[in-house]
Amino acid sequence: MPVDPRIDAYIARQADFARPILSHLRDLIHAASPDIDEAVKWGMPFFTYRDRNLCHIAGFKRHVAFGFWHDKVESGEARSEAMGQFGRIESRDDLPNDAEIAVLLKKAVALIDAGDEARRGAKTPRAPLPLHPAFAAALDANPAAAANWADFPPGKVRDYCEWINDARTDATRDRRIAQAVEWIAAGKGRNWKYEKR
Repeated sequence: MPVDPRIDAYIARQADFARPILSHLRDLIHAASPDIDEAVKWGMPFFTYRDRNLCHIAGFKRHVAFGFWHDKVESGEARSEAMGQFGRIESRDDLPNDAEIAVLLKKAVALIDAGDEARRGAKTPRAPLPLHPAFAAALDANPAAAANWADFPPGKVRDYCEWINDARTDATRDRRIAQAVEWIAAGKGRNWKYEKR
């Protein structure tokens, strides 16, 4: 069983009630196939099969989460009050029995073997934020900024609108508008300093 010491450390850091649940789930997952590997993704233990995400476990203050990556692996009693298909797991009694978990793991492995891709939920587009009138006027007064603004993707537009709309005073908003127009004219997003170059 290939183990990742980061997952050992992760489990060791969890609450007393969580450690035995997480360790038990880890053992069940590895029992499903000798080809299951461990990784840490998004700060939690993930289990992969043939370099594809299979499932994850996670510990929280008062519960544990366990879930499959593939949307076609359903437990039959999926609960949505927490991450994963099994809801808030506070004890081993909150899990299906080991045989049921083994069946679900085999199904997840078989889906990967078959090349079946997990379906991602369609993202609901967020409503555009209002463009402050003073910001709109400043953009209109600068042709380069106006042209770049028209070409910006929704995320960049939203970043600037949030920044300007969240100003608490008129003076702060005016400073932000001036800075925003300068950056936009140069084709820069609000967080350009942090973007990979």
